[in-house]
Amino acid sequence: MTKLAPIAAALMILTACGGGGDDSSNEPAAGGAGGGEPVAGGEITVLEDAAFAGSWPAGLDPATNTTGGSNIAMNQAIFGGLFLLTADDDGTNAEVTPNQAESSEISEDGLTFTVKLREGIEFSDGTPLDAEAVRFNWERDLSNPCTCKPTWPLAEGGITVVDPLTVQLQFTRPYPAILASFPASNVNWIASPTAIQELGEDAFKITPVGAGPFTVESNQLSSSLVLKKNPTYFKEGLPYLDGLTFQSIGGDQPAYQALQAGQAQVYEGLNTTPLLEQAQNNDQLQVVVQPATSPYVIQLNTEIAPFNDVKAREAIYRATDFEAINEGIFKGTYDVSQSFTGPGGKFYEQEVEGYPEYDLDAAKALVEEVGGITVRLGTISNYVATQINTALQTQWEEAGINVEINDYQLSGLIQEFTGGQWQAMLQTAGAWDPAAGVGVGFRFQSGVPYSGVNDPALDQLLNDASATVDEAQRADLYRQAGELIAENFYAPFGLAFAPANISAAGVHGPGLTTKIPPILVNAGVIWDEVWQEQ
Repeated sequence: MTKLAPIAAALMILTACGGGGDDSSNEPAAGGAGGGEPVAGGEITVLEDAAFAGSWPAGLDPATNTTGGSNIAMNQAIFGGLFLLTADDDGTNAEVTPNQAESSEISEDGLTFTVKLREGIEFSDGTPLDAEAVRFNWERDLSNPCTCKPTWPLAEGGITVVDPLTVQLQFTRPYPAILASFPASNVNWIASPTAIQELGEDAFKITPVGAGPFTVESNQLSSSLVLKKNPTYFKEGLPYLDGLTFQSIGGDQPAYQALQAGQAQVYEGLNTTPLLEQAQNNDQLQVVVQPATSPYVIQLNTEIAPFNDVKAREAIYRATDFEAINEGIFKGTYDVSQSFTGPGGKFYEQEVEGYPEYDLDAAKALVEEVGGITVRLGTISNYVATQINTALQTQWEEAGINVEINDYQLSGLIQEFTGGQWQAMLQTAGAWDPAAGVGVGFRFQSGVPYSGVNDPALDQLLNDASATVDEAQRADLYRQAGELIAENFYAPFGLAFAPANISAAGVHGPGLTTKIPPILVNAGVIWDEVWQEQ
């Protein structure tokens, strides 16, 4: 691991003026959403990284937004959501709770899911958010290409309106994970059917109409989204803020500078370690590192060379030392997982029985046995991911593997996956519940464009886990799935990383000054409860 030393040394220079890696140096304590009684008024600007959440090139229509899973913050602000993932202030006891829904119920056999809506909710155009509106949205969401649509095992004609406030789903197999699938899926964000029909899809995606805490004042795609308080919002006294602006920005460094200059009040998803350490020692900023739910994984495309050869895949496992990367670059800050779960999520297991360990000599022998390996290794363009890829390039080249590394903006990354010719990608895998959102199936299920695996046995384990009511049995099935992935050398797992939310002193709210486990990558901030000291 001597070749990692220059990387680590460079980071030590960058962090010389900062403190240690402790994520609690100026983090609000439990109850951090407080700071006194909330007050109404004021406007804030939220910065989003252009490589991820700051990109919405297809607009913000839940059905047609191709990057919807990364735009959860904007969707929650505009549409509110049928359900929300909430937690105690310290991130514990996380659960999916009703929001626009009044209640939900899964039948004992797991085949029927019933949602009861709150009475009297209206979209900001004055039309009702009722069961017909939900049915219209769900059918439209599921028939469109958004990557954030859920993979429900829906029966034919499986969406029915029971009464004006009740809608029901029928499944072909038990699906008790249904509730956990909502917070990160487009089916959670109910749009006004009237507005879609009157405006047309092209106009609606620019000025979407929902029943959330804010309404759209202007929308410049992948640049700026200006929202104002919804005067007809169904929660009395909320939202606290008069206005909320989402601004795309080119990464952590300019975002940090903008916060310091008072040009913005919040930045979601900071992951540059040196800047995180600086922020933790800045009295004018508040830092909350969210509980990790989705570990990094090196996805290997088993459909094409070189990784259609199991020996080439094993060589990658044997040449990869995430513990050394964690210590050498990130000072041991993160947990290293061997499976698709993180310590902030459900069914977490740090170690997997039979997981192939780092062995440089074995890696070299395997590379020689297969006649050499040349690989393109890609990732999304953010600090932690690109630093890991640089370290992986160093490690793999020590084993005799030729490596070309690339990083992409989100839209370019999606194109690489859907093109099918990618070879290796460093991505995150899993979710708060592995069956939900961009969970394990998104990275490992057969036939999914973002998966590099086609294995019916693994499919069966993942389907059985999502169809099992008993949580202990689900945990055992996910353990077996982790062992199967390791046994077949499908994809080495790594750092269980979660980004931080940074806010200016005086800004408070769930997910900003408290912890909420990320439902995808960033925590789901509950924007109607965010407030600013006046």
